[in-house]
Amino acid sequence: MDVVDKATRSKIMSKIKGKNTRPEMIVRKFLHANGYRFRLHRKDLPGNPDIVLPKLRVCIFVHGCFWHLHKNCKFSTLPKTRPEYWLEKLTKNTERDSKNESRLQQAGWTVLTIWECDLDKGSLVLDSLLTVLNSIKRASRSDSIS
Repeated sequence: MDVVDKATRSKIMSKIKGKNTRPEMIVRKFLHANGYRFRLHRKDLPGNPDIVLPKLRVCIFVHGCFWHLHKNCKFSTLPKTRPEYWLEKLTKNTERDSKNESRLQQAGWTVLTIWECDLDKGSLVLDSLLTVLNSIKRASRSDSIS
């Protein structure tokens, strides 16, 4: 049973954003501070990636742990109210994520996923993101020289 009435729950759920979330803003500010320029939510790419670095052909998805069923994460728990509904809905999200990632990779894009909970652990995930992007940048430079 839900702890709030239907109208309150509806109001709470309507406030949940799909774009420009706090985790996404953290990643965007970090990338910009490190000299990377990007596009946001490209509708012409499968899954409308949160962040796209066109020159490097990299797509970054910043996933919320609840909405994308992050395995072994304390934030990825099913609600006790209507668990069948939520399991079906969240499972469809993960299936769609997987299809979109495959389609992007087949089109020659590198796909990176950053989880909301990893951003709370400090800068380790951002440092590793920077390492990956720098290695992709070096590889693309050496390809263009050859």
